[in-house]
Amino acid sequence: MEKIIDKHTQVNSGKKPIKENGFFTFLVESLKGISQIIFIENTITGLLILLAITISSFYLGVLALLSAMIGTFVAKIGGADEKMISQGLLGYNSVLTGLALGLFLSGPYMWIVALVGAAITAILTATMMHFIGNIGIPILTFPFIILTWFTLLASYKLKNITLSDELTPQSLANWELHIAGKINVLDGVFNGIGQIFFITNALPGILLFLGVFWASRKMGFYAIIGNIVAFIVAVALGGEHELIMYGLYSYNAILTILAVSVVFNAKENRYAPITGILAACITVPLAASVSIWLLPYGLPALTMPFVLSTWLVLGARKIMPNF
Repeated sequence: MEKIIDKHTQVNSGKKPIKENGFFTFLVESLKGISQIIFIENTITGLLILLAITISSFYLGVLALLSAMIGTFVAKIGGADEKMISQGLLGYNSVLTGLALGLFLSGPYMWIVALVGAAITAILTATMMHFIGNIGIPILTFPFIILTWFTLLASYKLKNITLSDELTPQSLANWELHIAGKINVLDGVFNGIGQIFFITNALPGILLFLGVFWASRKMGFYAIIGNIVAFIVAVALGGEHELIMYGLYSYNAILTILAVSVVFNAKENRYAPITGILAACITVPLAASVSIWLLPYGLPALTMPFVLSTWLVLGARKIMPNF
């Protein structure tokens, strides 16, 4: 997300340029902030993603747009590099934070907390770009994860930050694995990409795939491969059928294979497709592990499996360049 590969830039630069000024420029940058969640710098893709979110939930759609605009605005008043702002690189974590807090919090102050969280995430993104980026490793969605977890945990000590009923701390001693029932393959496929944006159902999923293919067919095909790979591995390892159908084992794999095989494959490593598939497979047990680790705190795993798996591979490439 911090880096757009040359080929992807060529895909976008081939489209007819649009005269940008004032608020329209700001809106375009905000939409790119939404599209950067899946490593794409494209206004149409951002618009399709926003449409998919809004179809699933009008309330989340509004939150996504406002969070993107807030993240972009904070970057502008903070004097961030104009090119980074234009690419949407300081907005995508804010979008995810706004969506997550809007979904996992409740009460009269939820909107305020979600939007303030989106603003703080833009600052945290800049901070982590400075410290982590200097070692040659992308920050990915780490700022969103950290700020969301800290905010959700704060709800236990702060009365006006109210946790949603969807998140309930559970004891590991009473945990049971439920693998009964059939698995609907189509649900698993379309919900996989939707869960990146906390949404489900076929129509939003189709719009999201369309948004990826609009910007890059290569990334679209890799997104499908990552989805299928995670689905197969989750079934093979005996994952919970409900979680598989809701795409909760697939969304991290989609992001991971895009990052490893396409976006951060600057030297066109011929083994990158294999490495990307391997990294996507790793996200499945990581998702299971992280979710259990967080169970006593009532926290969602979010995109932490994606971050860990991607860092694992990109870090290894520093020593083993063919990996």
